[in-house]
Formats: sequence, structure tokens, C-alpha cells
Amino acid sequence: MGTTEVVEEVVTPLLEPRGLRLYDVELAGGTLRVVVEREGGIDLELLGELTREVSVALDAADPLPGRYTLEVSSPGLERTLRRPDHFAGALGTRIRVKTKPGTEGDRRVEGELVAADGEHVTVQVDGGTRTLALHEIERARTVFEWGPAAAGTRKKGKATTS
Repeated sequence: MGTTEVVEEVVTPLLEPRGLRLYDVELAGGTLRVVVEREGGIDLELLGELTREVSVALDAADPLPGRYTLEVSSPGLERTLRRPDHFAGALGTRIRVKTKPGTEGDRRVEGELVAADGEHVTVQVDGGTRTLALHEIERARTVFEWGPAAAGTRKKGKATTS
């Protein structure tokens, strides 16, 4: 079992009582990122409490040799898409993909994610669709789209009133 799988086993029981779900675990250099999510979002106070609990649990389990920096966060509005379940959860949203060098076609693809089957993703782009194998993707993330401005907000340099 790999390091990230051990971390998942240690962290998951701490999340469920709070209605949280583990979104991702990533070990990059000397940083261990534990990314959690909850319907309606997560506030900083909860992230602080969770960071302390995860730190204690990881110290007890000792899944990583040597020193590391622990980061516990939420995935944010623009979420990194790395695993098949990330792509499946982003169906119907706008995504931005950068393919690996040597992949046929444009390296940058942006559009609506219309299909994800665990091995491939299909993005609706201007003029059709583009299907990519997951192994062809260097990085991908969702794209947050701002909605229309609320009434009474500034537009085009002029103040509006209600």
C-alpha cells in the first residue's frame, strides 16, 4: 500500500463525523496535501481544527519517513482534476486541460466536460468534441465562471442605483 493510501485510511475516519469527504491526497516534494470538501463549503475554523487532528493522527501512524509539511485545505472554486472520480464529479462543468507534449492536437483545451469513463474524458469545444485519454493529460482543473452582476453594482465604470 502506498503512502497516499495509508494517509487516506488515517484521515477518512476524522472527516465523516463532520460531514466532510476526502477529495484528494497528494505528496509533492516535502509537502503532504490533504484536500477535503463538504456541501456548502468549509470555514477556516474547521480547517484549523481538522489540521490539528490530522497532524496528531499522522504522527501516531507515521506513514511518511522524515520531515514534511502538512497542508489541509478545500479544493476551492477551481478544482484540480487528477483522478477519474474528480472528472466524473465535474461532469457538466467548464474545464481547462493541458495535454502532455506529443499528444495529437492542441495542447490546451477548454470547454464543457460532457463525458468521463475512468480512462477517457470528452470535452465539448467550439466546433465539436475532443476526447482525451487520462494518461494524455498533464493537468486539468475546473473553471469558475462568474455569474451576472447583481443589481446595484458597478458596470462599465458607471455607478448604477436601484
